[in-house]
Amino acid sequence: MARYTGASCRLCRREGAKLFLKGDRCYTDKCAFVRRSYAPGQHGASKKKLSNYGMQLREKQKAKRIYGVLEKQFSKYYEKADKMRGITGENLLMLLEMRLDNAVFRLGYGASRTEARQLVNHGHFLVNGKKVDIASYKVSVNDVIAVSEKSRGTEKFKVFAENPKTLPKWIMSTPENFEGKIIAMPAREDIDTAINETLIVELYSK
Repeated sequence: MARYTGASCRLCRREGAKLFLKGDRCYTDKCAFVRRSYAPGQHGASKKKLSNYGMQLREKQKAKRIYGVLEKQFSKYYEKADKMRGITGENLLMLLEMRLDNAVFRLGYGASRTEARQLVNHGHFLVNGKKVDIASYKVSVNDVIAVSEKSRGTEKFKVFAENPKTLPKWIMSTPENFEGKIIAMPAREDIDTAINETLIVELYSK
C-alpha cells in the first residue's frame, strides 16, 4: 500500500498548523513549523487568500494527514459515515478515532500516531486475546487492547507503562497490566483533534 515517506514537518507547514506528526519533537523549539510556519516551496512564504473550496480541501487534507490515511481510504470512511445515523462529520471523526492505531496512540503507546501504527504493524498488540497487526482494524466497545506478553519486557513498553497519558473519556487503561479497554463510542466533545469536520462534509457534498 502506498504511503507518504517524505518529511513529516513539510505536511504541517503545508497545512499551516501543527499536526503533531513527530510526537515530542512537536512541543520543542526544534519543530520546523515553529521556525518556518509558511508553506514549503519557492512561493510558500507568499500569502494567498483561500477560496471556500480551498479551505474545504485543506481541512480534508489535514484530517487525512493527522490520522495517516490515504485518499481512497478516507473517501470510504466518509461514505460509511454518511450512511450512519447522526451527524455525518461527527460520524467520520468517530470512525477515524476507532482505528486500532489511533486507539493504541490514545492509550499512550507511541509518541505519535505514526509510531503507534508501526507498533501495531509489527504485531505488538492483541485485541481480545488475538494478535492484530492491521492498523486500520476497527475496534468496538468492550474490546480489550493489550501488549503481547513477548513485548512487555522491552524497554520501550516499560517506559510507556511508567508514563501513562491522560486518556479521553471513551477509553480506559490499566498500565500495570499493559491493557486498555474501549468503554464507549467517542463523542465529538471527547475528540480534541483540531479539525473542522463541517468543511469536509461541505467538500464531499458538492
